[in-house]
Amino acid sequence: MIDNEINFTEDLIPVEGQDGWYRDPYSNAVVNCNVAKYDEYMAQYEARQAKKKDFTTLQNDVDGLKSDIGDVKDLLKLLLNKENDSNSN
Repeated sequence: MIDNEINFTEDLIPVEGQDGWYRDPYSNAVVNCNVAKYDEYMAQYEARQAKKKDFTTLQNDVDGLKSDIGDVKDLLKLLLNKENDSNSN
């Protein structure tokens, strides 16, 4: 076995054409024993999760800004209505 592979058991059957992949003869599951590939996958997964979190944060910020702009717009309308009412009297 290569240094960056974990030796779970000698019962595992190597998968043809896939370095570090083995088939468990009891469950028929395919097991990836290549630690370097697993670490690479996990780094990519964490990067995707961070990107999703950043997007959600930005979306929440935009929603908050939309709400704030709506509040300012309502206050401006109220001020204009009060000014128009005081001018008409």
